[in-house]
Amino acid sequence: MKYYPMNIAGVDRKLPICRVNDDLYIGAFVIFGDAELTVAAAKALLERAPEYDYIITAEAKGIPLVHEMARQAGDEKYILARKNPKLYMTGVFEVNVNSITTEKQQKLYLDVEDASLMKDKKILIVDDVISTGESLHAIETLVEKAGGNICGRMAILAEGDAADRKDIIYLEKLPLFNADGSIK
Repeated sequence: MKYYPMNIAGVDRKLPICRVNDDLYIGAFVIFGDAELTVAAAKALLERAPEYDYIITAEAKGIPLVHEMARQAGDEKYILARKNPKLYMTGVFEVNVNSITTEKQQKLYLDVEDASLMKDKKILIVDDVISTGESLHAIETLVEKAGGNICGRMAILAEGDAADRKDIIYLEKLPLFNADGSIK
């Protein structure tokens, strides 16, 4: 296996280079279980975050990040767009999403109780990686349906062309790769 070395928020990691298709390989970035990186990335993002009322992310890889950001910032709550509706949800908003790391179309769901919290509030969208922008767009749609005001978009990594976007704040650029491990 080939790896891509990175320093993210002062923490060194080697990302395995994984095949998406014959012409596209990505550096797999997973913060699950990596407490050191999660804490460091949350701190670095908060230092650059605009003023917000609530943070929102999509299930699942953004969860440890926004949890740690909320903990460090002293926030009592953050909001989670779920991949499946749950029994405790009193009603849902839903939106379709196509992610580069998922084979089929998915949906994201937002509980109406969480949606009511967002109405007329400043909402900060956070994710681990922004690549094609499809997941980001889906969360934006949920926030807009809820009547929230998007005050910023943040990620630990901006992958490929996402690094050229002017509307996101990120810590590091993650390139796309060829089959031999070279950068596209």
